[in-house]
Amino acid sequence: MRTFEERLERLESLGEQIRKPDIPLEEALMSFEEGIRLTKALEKDLEKIESRIEILMNGPEAKVSESPELELFDNEE
Repeated sequence: MRTFEERLERLESLGEQIRKPDIPLEEALMSFEEGIRLTKALEKDLEKIESRIEILMNGPEAKVSESPELELFDNEE
């Protein structure tokens, strides 16, 4: 399994490929499909990371839907 960063890099590469004006339609479609799969997997990873951060910030009893308490950083500008 590739790391998050490797998958993100692949997604960026696919985006660049799709933007090329001379890419065949079938190849563009295949790149688009792979990009959608990567995007969904990356979103799931980000949701897991967000949940871990919420637990770290608010404790293990925090509900997943609650936003982290970041008052520590509220006074910084």
